Formats: sequence, C-alpha cells, structure tokens
Amino acid sequence: MNPVGGALAVAAGLAGAGALAGALLPLRLRIAAVGVLTAGAGVAGGASGVAALGGSRWTARYPGLLLPLAGTDLAVDPLSGLFMAVAGAVIAAVAVYGIGYTLHGSSYGPASRSVQAVLPLFALTLILVPAASSVSTFLLLWELMVLAEHQQRASVRVAGLWYAVMTHLGLVLLLAGLALFAARAGGENFEVLRAGAQGISPVARGLVFVLCAAAFTSKAGAVPLHAWLPRAHPEAPSPVSALMSAAMVNLGIYGLVRVGFDLLGGGPAWWWLVLMGVGGLSAVYGILQAAMASDLKRLLAYSTSENMGLVLIGVAAAGLFKTYGDTKLAALAMAAALLHVVNHAAFKALLFCAAGSVLRATGVRDLDALGGLRSRMPVTAGLFALAALGAVALPPGNGFISEWLLLQSLIHGLEVPGVAVAVVLPLAVALIALSAGIAAAVFVKALGVGFFARPRSEAAASAREAPPWMLAGMGLLAAACAALALVPGVLGSGLDRAVSAAGLPGGQAVSGSGLKVRLDAVSASLSPLWVVAALTAVLALATGLPRLYGCKRRRNAKLWDCGGGAPSPRMAYTATSFAEPLQRVFDDVLAPELDVDVTHARESAYLVERVRFSRRVPDRIEYRLYEPVLAALARTGQRARRLAAGSVHLYLGYGFFGLVVLLLVLAVGW
Repeated sequence: MNPVGGALAVAAGLAGAGALAGALLPLRLRIAAVGVLTAGAGVAGGASGVAALGGSRWTARYPGLLLPLAGTDLAVDPLSGLFMAVAGAVIAAVAVYGIGYTLHGSSYGPASRSVQAVLPLFALTLILVPAASSVSTFLLLWELMVLAEHQQRASVRVAGLWYAVMTHLGLVLLLAGLALFAARAGGENFEVLRAGAQGISPVARGLVFVLCAAAFTSKAGAVPLHAWLPRAHPEAPSPVSALMSAAMVNLGIYGLVRVGFDLLGGGPAWWWLVLMGVGGLSAVYGILQAAMASDLKRLLAYSTSENMGLVLIGVAAAGLFKTYGDTKLAALAMAAALLHVVNHAAFKALLFCAAGSVLRATGVRDLDALGGLRSRMPVTAGLFALAALGAVALPPGNGFISEWLLLQSLIHGLEVPGVAVAVVLPLAVALIALSAGIAAAVFVKALGVGFFARPRSEAAASAREAPPWMLAGMGLLAAACAALALVPGVLGSGLDRAVSAAGLPGGQAVSGSGLKVRLDAVSASLSPLWVVAALTAVLALATGLPRLYGCKRRRNAKLWDCGGGAPSPRMAYTATSFAEPLQRVFDDVLAPELDVDVTHARESAYLVERVRFSRRVPDRIEYRLYEPVLAALARTGQRARRLAAGSVHLYLGYGFFGLVVLLLVLAVGW
C-alpha cells in the first residue's frame, strides 16, 4: 500500500474512534481517550505529509462517498504534504496538551461530550483539506472544517456571530469562484482545471482569482477580512485557539497557492501587487493592534494576522517574479513563504498553549493583572520566551531563518526589470522591517509585564505550574521550534518539492545540509547553528571576563528610595503604559479614544472629588468599515419587516412578481 494512503487511512480510523470515545465514554476516560486518539490521528496525518514531501504521491477516487453524485477525489503531492505534515504535528502536540488542559475541568465547555466528540473530526478535516483534488471535495471538506470548528467554539454570542458571518461569507465567495472556474474549464477535477485554465478569458481568470483570494485571505486572517480572528481566539478554549492559529489559518495560504499558481498557472502583475498590498497592510496593522492589546490571547491573535501578512508578501513576490520571468527568484520567495508557514505554526501553537497555561493557572488573560509568573511558572515562562524569540524573528528563534529568506528574495528581486518591482519591493522590505521592530516591542511587553514584573493580582501571586500533560505537549512544540531554528536545512529538499508542485520548478531554491542553508538563486548561505554558537560564546565572554579579571561580586543592598519607601506593583509599568509611547507614534493610524471624567465635590466646583481616565484603542478598520455596513443592514432589515404583513395574497403576489422577473431575465439572456 502507498505510505501516504495508508497513513491517511490510519488517521481517519483514529479520528473516528476518537469521536466515538468522546460521545460515549465517561468524563475522565473520554478526555484521555480523545486526547490519545487525536494525537495518534495527528501523527498519522503528519506521517502521510512527510511521505509526500519525500516524493511519494497518491491519488484515489471514491464514487458515492460523501458526495453521491460527484464522489470524493483525493490526491496528495508535496505541496499538500507540507500542509498536512504541519497540521498533523500541531494536532499531535496540542492533543497531548489538551489532556491536561481539560482533565480537571467540569463536564461542560472543553470537556463536554459534544466538544470532545467533534475535536477529532475537526483535526481530521485540517489534514484532509489539502488532499482534496476536485472542486466538490474541496468545498465539502472546507465546509466540514468550518462546521466542526463552530462546535468547538465557546458560547459567546458576539464572537460566534462574527465568526459565523465571516467564514460563511468566505465560503460563498469560494463557491462562486470555483464554480465559475469549473464551468469555464469544463470540469471540476483539478487535472481538468489545470488543462483548461489557459483557455479561459483574462477577465474570467481575474474574477476567479479575486473571489478565491478574498475567501482564502479571510480564512488566513488577513486585513481587512480579519475581524473574526481577534474575537474568536480569546473566547475559544486554548487548545482550539492553538489549532485555529497554527493549523487552520494555514489552509487559507494553501488554497491561495493551489488555485493561484497550480490551477490557474499564475497571472498578470496586478494580481500579485494587490496581494502584496494586503500582505503589507496585514503585517503592519496586525502587529500594531497586538502592541496595543492587553489581553494576552488577543495579542497573539493579532500576531497571527501579522505573520500571515508576511507569508502573503512572500507568495505575492513569487507571483510577481514569475510574471516577469525570473523563476529562480519566484521559487526562492515561495520557499520563504512556505518555510514561514512551518515556523509560525510551531511558535504560535507554543505561544497559545503557554497562554492557556497562564489562563488555567490564574483565570486571567489581562496582562495588566498578571506578573510574577516567572518564579511561579518557570517552565511555562521559559517556553513562552522560546516561542517569543521565534515570533520576533531574532536568532536563535525559528522565525529568523524564514524572514531572512524572504528578505533575500525581495532584495535580490530589485534586479528584475520593471517599474512596479522597483517601487513595490523596497516598500515591502521596509514594512517587514517595521513589523519586526514592533513585534520585538510586543513580546518584550508580554514577557516583561506578564512574567517578569511583580504580581498585580491575587490570582497571579498564587499561580502554579501547569500539569505534566500540558508541559509535555508544550515540550514537543518547543523541540520543534529548536529544531527549526538550529537545523532548518533538513527541510530543503522537501521545500523544493513543495515549491515545484506549486508550479514553480526553479531548481533547488533552498539546499544544503542540516547545518547550513544555501540559496542557489542568489549565491547566499547561512548556518543558524553557527550563529547560535557565536551568540552563546559572546554571552559567555560577557559574563566570564569580569570574573576572570577579579571583579568583585555584587552585594545585595537596599537602593536609595528618596525617602519614598519601597515601590509597589502599582508603580511599575503595565501593558497599557508600556505601549503608550508606541501609541503616540502611530496616533493617526490607531486613532485612540480617550475619555477624562472629572467629578467635582458637592461643596465647591473648584474641588475635585474624583478623576477617571480611560483609553480605548479600537480596531479602526472594523469600526470604520464593518460597523457602517452592519448598521445599514440592520436598518434594511427593520424596514423589510413591513413587507411581511401576514397577508397570504401579498405573499402570492411576491412569488408571481419574482417568477415574471425571472422569465424576463431568461428571455433576454437567451
């Protein structure tokens, strides 16, 4: 049996067994069984992806399965395998973490029968979506993923409503785009779409790309279609947040690459210029909103928008280079984007799991009410710091190498002739540098205020370390982060196969041994392991030389306090005050809302009894773009109620009028 198909069959069987265990077993037994079976499904799904990255391919057709008329078509190539391997690895680690997260919970919420029964199915859809090889199969698995995730969500009305509207709006756009594509190409199978894509008119191809790109960027959490993401992540259970941000959003990138490059075969420059603008906006705006957030999980959600923006810049650069005929640089940019997908999945899953450990230990996710967790939760603090290094793209973090590859492709892309390239690429480099700098401030704030500062609440002061199952899951993710940071070269051949499967056969974009990454397209190389060794040596010298030359050890002594006494936690920086200077710099972009409420004493208007200051930094795009639309829809709905007067004759008139209009349209159209 083909190893890809065999591993997928095992994953499906384990996920089905996990769903039954979640529905039938008692509380503690079902949590353990679902966790182990879901982790097994993740391992099997990841193994199928690794086999595909190694060069194995697999296709299968199941007539009558799931779709009685169309059947189910599956095919796995290296591009599918990359996303399946990432999803499987994240699922396995998060499932182990989830055992400890829900083991001591109640029979409601994450530990309920419905949630535990759907979790393995949600995990299975994350693995199977990249394996779909027809329009109907892809849409079916995409919708099953959305429906399964709905059952995982916490019952928060506003967040659930936003998520439902945005995801189903994306599904409608995707359905329209792929249906138009299939109709013009003469079939729905991906092989037929590839063959017929070049025969479609440029207008129709452009419309297909725009519709599908809007749907896929919405799923990826890109600005301005990101509004669901910072609402859904804070309210979802932390294991689900990790799956959403580290595995589910990746499928938006997969769909974009599959349709835009593989099926459509690329397109004109304006496709990729628009996509690069969306990516740049997402990167900068997302990290700015993260800098203003004091809710730890909301901060991480906006960081996801930033990182998906970076990936979109890489994908757009690949399309732009391909349009101008430089296939080697296109392959390099695509390899950088795909590698950042892998790196982001590792460090973002670890960040959300660490945030879940903090929330479980304290019941608080507001950074202004945390602090002191380094001494009370040392393992969680260390793992959060490791993941934060990856998020800020500094060595020895695992995000460093993929952003370095992206910058290499953009900088060397300036040699490609064209006015658009000469204007856009320097702006893209500047936006990446700006987002990286702000990201450093964001995670210094999260670490410094949340973990290293003095505790600001009783809950933070009494926090305890996470249980072993949670630490084990986070340890697996930390090991992945360390491996990706130190020896990313082991992914070189797999990345090249994935890039070639995407329609960019540019040779070996990334090659070299496990200790070195070599870029053949631009004659550059880097050894992350030696970078880490050099940093370690410098740190050792900085700490060892003073002692070597006989410097006296420091002695503990009380600091001069100017007679003011010992400082209290209220005197230290909070997350809000830490971000205030940055907010001033970007005041025109963020448009903060400030309110000062002064209450005067009853005896005299010149005496002040209380002054209350509040600052709010709303999502400007959400409130300027979505709220007017929602208000208009609400007004339309209120007025439309007049049409439902309760008269049967009136309703028959509506039906007759609609039928006449339809017949007229058909007559004119024929």
